[in-house]
Amino acid sequence: MASKGALVPITRAFLSSYYDKHPFPPISDDVSRLTQQLNTFSTDLKHDNLPIPQGERYLLKEAESEPPHKIDENMWKNREQIEEIIFLLESSHWPKLLQQQSTPEDVELAHHLKQLREKCGHALKVVESFQSKSSEHVFNTVMTYMPQDFRGTLIRKQRERSEKNKKAEVDALIDSGGSIRDRYALLWQQQMERRRHLAQLGSATGVYKTVVKYLVGVPQVLLDFVRQINDDQGPMEEQRHRYGPPMYALTKLVLNIHLFLALSWWRFEDVKLQKHQLSILEEAVNVYTSELERFLNFIGVVFANAPFFVTAEEAGAIEANKNDDFREASVPAGTTYEVSLEVETVNSYIAWDFSVAQGKISMDIGFSIEYTDSLGQKTLILPYRRYDSDQGNFCTVMAGNYKLIWDNSFSAFFRKALRYKVDCIPPVVEPEPKHNGEQCDVSLPQNA
Repeated sequence: MASKGALVPITRAFLSSYYDKHPFPPISDDVSRLTQQLNTFSTDLKHDNLPIPQGERYLLKEAESEPPHKIDENMWKNREQIEEIIFLLESSHWPKLLQQQSTPEDVELAHHLKQLREKCGHALKVVESFQSKSSEHVFNTVMTYMPQDFRGTLIRKQRERSEKNKKAEVDALIDSGGSIRDRYALLWQQQMERRRHLAQLGSATGVYKTVVKYLVGVPQVLLDFVRQINDDQGPMEEQRHRYGPPMYALTKLVLNIHLFLALSWWRFEDVKLQKHQLSILEEAVNVYTSELERFLNFIGVVFANAPFFVTAEEAGAIEANKNDDFREASVPAGTTYEVSLEVETVNSYIAWDFSVAQGKISMDIGFSIEYTDSLGQKTLILPYRRYDSDQGNFCTVMAGNYKLIWDNSFSAFFRKALRYKVDCIPPVVEPEPKHNGEQCDVSLPQNA
């Protein structure tokens, strides 16, 4: 699949040969049947003389439209609709007449609705788990090919900060009274930002321009892949062609479940939910949740083992990075070796990676970092400690001179062969978030 020292170019044809071996068992015919039945029920609930509320009008238009073309967009759409259904199934959001449960029929209906809510709650957890695992898998796969030194650590930390900022945006929206629809509109906007950042990583532009400058040794094939992964005719189009239709069918079904339930609550005082309608609704939820879980279990395994996920060892990436920009210095016994960095901009990153040896024998050496301000006052940033190797980084809070000191003064006889790499990386900052922004922030995509 991959030759030593290079990645195999990822093309749609290349993925096709893999997907040929993993056909998805046809989705149940019940999905389309139940979608149509629920749509008929919803049509019957519309009344020529009653204006449909704005929210239901929006949902009706969405249910009549074709689902999104992207699989991940459908995933977010399904998750949104499940949350909306759970919202409607909460007893506090039932029609007031039903909340009173004044008749045996209402009591029985309430019991069934609570069961449906439990099923939908389970489905929501399944989707959230799938998205979370996919996000980490894609990120970790891309990071496999990044240099395995401070630069990879830097990107991971920046991604964590970026995701923290995105969560703060969502929390602020919720606190301000934003609806489920508003929240998912923001979540999808954030997902599109991740896509743009992915393309920027592949082309070394935008917020990644500075970081990519330091990513020597990253296979160009990987950068080409992440740049075009979400193109309409890129490699993932084969994925959409093979596995999109069952996902689109499930999107249609969950939209119609939501629509029917919303219209039923709107007309409940005039047209109570009938037993045969409840039976179809229950069947639809059962079929939807079971088929969705089957689809996600299948596609999760297929994607995790897709041929563009190969190891760094297979690709030769580790070998390519061994001699990446390292310098060597001899530190005689009883002396120190220093590297000074002049930092002009706050929130720059100082990063280091070093090891020390005497011939083939591992040795240790003292290491510390100190800061000197414009008045000549010194501050210890990293306390003295002895290492045989170390890598790390920190985000500066002050401009000025930073001195990295390797100390061999404790040795009376042995010189130390120091192999090191040091960088001062200027700030790499995303566009300012709307809420609770942080500096020193950039992100990699969650999923493709």
